[in-house]
Amino acid sequence: MTTAQTQELDVQPTPLALLLLGREADPRSERGVECPGDLPSPSDPDLVERVRAAKEKLGNKVFVLGHHYQRDEVIQFADVTGDSFKLARDAAARPEAEYIVFCGVHFMAESADILTSDDQKVVLPDLAAGCSMADMATAEQVAECWDVLTEAGIAEQVVPVSYMNSSADIKAFTGKHGGTICTSSNAKRALDWAFEQGEPHLTKVLFLPDQHLGRNTAVRDMGMSLEDCVVYNPHKPNGGLTADELRAAKMILWRGHCSVHGRFSLDSVNDVRERIPGVNVLVHPECKHEVVAAADYVGSTEYIIKALEAAPAGSKWAIGTELNLVRRLANRFAPEGKEIVFLDKTVCFCSTMNRIDLPHLVWTLESLAEGNLVNRIEVDKETEAFAKLALERMLALP
Repeated sequence: MTTAQTQELDVQPTPLALLLLGREADPRSERGVECPGDLPSPSDPDLVERVRAAKEKLGNKVFVLGHHYQRDEVIQFADVTGDSFKLARDAAARPEAEYIVFCGVHFMAESADILTSDDQKVVLPDLAAGCSMADMATAEQVAECWDVLTEAGIAEQVVPVSYMNSSADIKAFTGKHGGTICTSSNAKRALDWAFEQGEPHLTKVLFLPDQHLGRNTAVRDMGMSLEDCVVYNPHKPNGGLTADELRAAKMILWRGHCSVHGRFSLDSVNDVRERIPGVNVLVHPECKHEVVAAADYVGSTEYIIKALEAAPAGSKWAIGTELNLVRRLANRFAPEGKEIVFLDKTVCFCSTMNRIDLPHLVWTLESLAEGNLVNRIEVDKETEAFAKLALERMLALP
């Protein structure tokens, strides 16, 4: 449609349409992130009653999981909330629930399917709810990386450690090659375990797929240097590294990152300190190393929530994590006089997580209530076996 036709029909483009047309664009945004100036508007309120009715009809047959980054209109219907691993374990602890509806993204639903029984069916309300970080490491790319490590003569010295935010295929690769999974809460314990698996001065870790969590844990928590870390780029021959660079490294970091947490910059930290004197900067370890180094506190989503719960009244906080959670925490603690702001001045949210909205949740629950199984997430048995092995190694960590 031409501009003239648009004016003739008196059509006003939406903020998102303006963003797609190049207006109100943010050059730092990328796939997995949207910066239209505000969160998506709430869905039709009539849908609220439809969700309640469908949930009531299903009763104990359905168990709804809500990730912390979900929009408020969805999180209100979650039976439990939490990070991805906590939710997967919560699902496994409810064997009487025939349907596990995961309001999160694809890799989370895969993890729930791996940890639940064969009788339980895991459902993702929108199959397009993916994760840009998880998509940055494919099974083919990681297999090619292992060939590069083999040719460099170091594969036998390398222990893979994969972040929970990875596909079932990557978790299976990790299990098959003697590695473990980690969360942002136990990454140091996982790395300590990995370095104990071989000779102390020869063992290396291939950390997948988030380079920032791997680097921050190694340098900030374990005392390594930035020079001990190299970044493997799957889009370059041999990962863009020489055999000597691979042999000298302790941490081989996959070139992946969270599209939301990767946006925060040192400028964001400096700017908020100027705007809000006395502010406490609290960020997720998926942020860039310079952001983590400049922050006052660093921790997982659960750590962030607990830190704000324990914070004194009247304290000021700038939070570097997903916007839906920051907004929810700001509203929750406002009556206590705690000032909580988003670290970046630009309003950005995880667009893939926000794909799970009330229309999708209504369709999912009403379909299940009518006996129609939709959007089931099912991991094949071989992949599940090796992925579960890697997850069990994590569960056995001291």
